[in-house]
Amino acid sequence: MQATTQMLIGSSVFACLSERRRGQLAALAIAAVVIIVGVPLWWRTTETYRAWLPVSQINELAKLQLQLSADVEVVFARGTLTPEQQKKVPLTQTQDEEHRVDEDTALRYRYETRYRTATIMEEDALNQPTAAEADLSLHTLSESPCGSLVVYVIPESSSLLRQDVDVYIGQRRTALLRIGSPMRVGRTLEQLLAHMEPRMKQVLQVMSFSNTDITAALSDRVRVSPGNKGSIADSMRAFKSSPGYEITFSLLNPDPKSHRLHWDIEGAVQTYIQPLLTKLAPVANFSIDSQTLYYAVLGVNPRFDSSRSAYTLNADSLAHVINPVEARLGSNAASSNPVLNFLLYVPDAHHSPLYINDRKKQEVPSNAFHSPRWGGIMVYNVNAFYGLDAVFPVDININMAKVMGVFLAQLRLLLGVQSSTPPPGFQVAACGSAGLADWELDRLMWSRSVENVATATTTITSLAQLLDQIGNIVINDNIAQQVSSAVTSLQLAVAELEAGNLGFALQYSKEAILASERAFFDPSLLHLLYFPDDQKFAIYIPLFLPMCVPILLSLLKIVSEARQKRREKQAKKD
Repeated sequence: MQATTQMLIGSSVFACLSERRRGQLAALAIAAVVIIVGVPLWWRTTETYRAWLPVSQINELAKLQLQLSADVEVVFARGTLTPEQQKKVPLTQTQDEEHRVDEDTALRYRYETRYRTATIMEEDALNQPTAAEADLSLHTLSESPCGSLVVYVIPESSSLLRQDVDVYIGQRRTALLRIGSPMRVGRTLEQLLAHMEPRMKQVLQVMSFSNTDITAALSDRVRVSPGNKGSIADSMRAFKSSPGYEITFSLLNPDPKSHRLHWDIEGAVQTYIQPLLTKLAPVANFSIDSQTLYYAVLGVNPRFDSSRSAYTLNADSLAHVINPVEARLGSNAASSNPVLNFLLYVPDAHHSPLYINDRKKQEVPSNAFHSPRWGGIMVYNVNAFYGLDAVFPVDININMAKVMGVFLAQLRLLLGVQSSTPPPGFQVAACGSAGLADWELDRLMWSRSVENVATATTTITSLAQLLDQIGNIVINDNIAQQVSSAVTSLQLAVAELEAGNLGFALQYSKEAILASERAFFDPSLLHLLYFPDDQKFAIYIPLFLPMCVPILLSLLKIVSEARQKRREKQAKKD
């Protein structure tokens, strides 16, 4: 009986130990499965997908080191060089200028100047009666590539220029420079070139890029220095660089009962505006529309000037004219391009004639004004059509040549075509029917290329910093592709600027700014599409805590029993 009882107790103890051992193994197995399988699987399925970005290349672009290179060709006509000087040409020289804008931005200007003598055909072209005809003949012989220029040095005895003119700048990429006799200027070629250097610098400042314009193009990236405030003001007047622009011409007729207005806007656009837009095709795309608004008023009551028997608008009140009118213009919701508004306002019979005065209380000759990055307004008086026997409404045909001359000048300013005052002794030819000289287009392309590069680098570096600081933002493959495309286009644009290929540089810079903005404003980067850490804890704690507590308690119990057994064995040995 006693033996049977001992056997039962032993078997019970063995069963208890086996059950405890099985529980420990089960707890260890569950913990192992959770740690080895569960945690990696959960981590993999819940991690934020972040595609690879060229961070190192973006950091290199953050420190913008731009080099602008221009090819200059100086051609000496007959009578400008001595026989000894002619032996030393053709000659090539390179001139570099470095400007540190700030600690992260540096500019270098390189001029590759090649000196040679004129060919027989060029000599014939320089024998034309006028400088304009000579400019056209030289352009017919050879067309200079975009971004380059040619300076023809003519003798003092040439009749192409007036006596008070030393430099003539034509409509193309050609300039005429008159110098004195070789014996009086310098016996050696080095002395002659040193004598020409001041004038050559002035020619380059007028016809090619200038440090003032390029620094102004970087205004979104760098701080404005006090010395460049005038150029910054000019750049703020113009619209920022964009792949496209919308141009709207509006005729405002506040008094249809007094006059019935007729304007051939379609023909005027084709004659005066379209040649300019065609020439600006490498810079941006343009679309044009027009409208007529009836009973549209300026929203500002003009003052009556009894001395002139006319109504006037002062410069201080012009700022209040735009908002009431803009509400009637409407907008093109289908396009995100900037809109240039040009308004022709015909005053009603009770406020006619109406004149605009400047801040000096002087009448503005064009009777028009423009608002920076918005457009222009011209007041067109028709009081001369109101005779004593006039039958209302009076039919009035608007002189579109007069109107488009004003709008064309305003359009040039708003698009960034600067018309600076030339240095003394310079004669600049009129831009002609195209509304834009070739060298003016080059200056605009230089500025827009640099502006696009600066804007794209700022956008890409800002995006990279944002993604680095917020690790929960999803970076999908589309964003990575756009960022890589922007970086590649930026590198190509910088390389083309350095090589002097202005057309390719502008094209690559436009592609860079488009790709960078698409990446920066991608909807998948919205903060509603990812969870901050506190929200993750609030979601996962109710799920994992009930499962983890029993496992942790079992592991702690196993560790405690193991320590107890170790102490018992140590006690037996002692």
